[in-house]
Amino acid sequence: MLKSERLCALADAIAQHKVVHLRDAAALLGVSEMTVRRDIAASPDQFTYLRGYIVSATDVQNGAGYSLEQEKDHFAQAKAEASAIAAKLIADNDTLFVDCGTTLTTLARLIRADLHVTVVCYSLNVAEILRRKPNVRMILLGGLYVSASDSFSADETLDILRRMGINKAFISAGGVDETRGVTCWNFHEVAIKQAAMQSAVERHLVIDSSKFGVVKAARFSQIGEFDSIITEQGQTLRERAV
Repeated sequence: MLKSERLCALADAIAQHKVVHLRDAAALLGVSEMTVRRDIAASPDQFTYLRGYIVSATDVQNGAGYSLEQEKDHFAQAKAEASAIAAKLIADNDTLFVDCGTTLTTLARLIRADLHVTVVCYSLNVAEILRRKPNVRMILLGGLYVSASDSFSADETLDILRRMGINKAFISAGGVDETRGVTCWNFHEVAIKQAAMQSAVERHLVIDSSKFGVVKAARFSQIGEFDSIITEQGQTLRERAV
């Protein structure tokens, strides 16, 4: 395959999936990962390489970026109300996945002290809350620390998630759009969210209503992949797409 053909194929894959792992791109194009990286480096106006993922340079240029410190006070009351609704779904002996982000930090605080649950997380601020709850058995997924979202990233964590049986996955998002799907700021979160959703019996999207109609750079699912959407206005049950 010629370089021009590889670039076209890669552009088509990113247009469809929004983000492509370097390993998957190499398999798709039938070349080595080093060749893919050289192609990307030679086309900076078209592609960007971020922590193992290839994305559209335009998406990165159009994104203002995410900072946990900047985000934590935005719509704080709405996030607290959404988390309170989500917390009511947690039952004794559940195994939960709690995503990163300011909304789900609040959810972690609201896990009842009398409940015996296992919680899988990859966010340092969520872990800091959970470690103080004596009846919570916490599994913290490690890897490279990403300060912007106070979370970790590593390919090994995906294998752990895929082997686990999760009763309920509580997922955060930066944007929800009927056409463009469910998106987030940080590309390293995509594979983690997807692996947790694949392992979970129930998948709940927990957001405040300001996220509707918003599209961020990294798409990780369609709306139909969730069993419910939980906002400060309540829980909306959905028929999950198979």
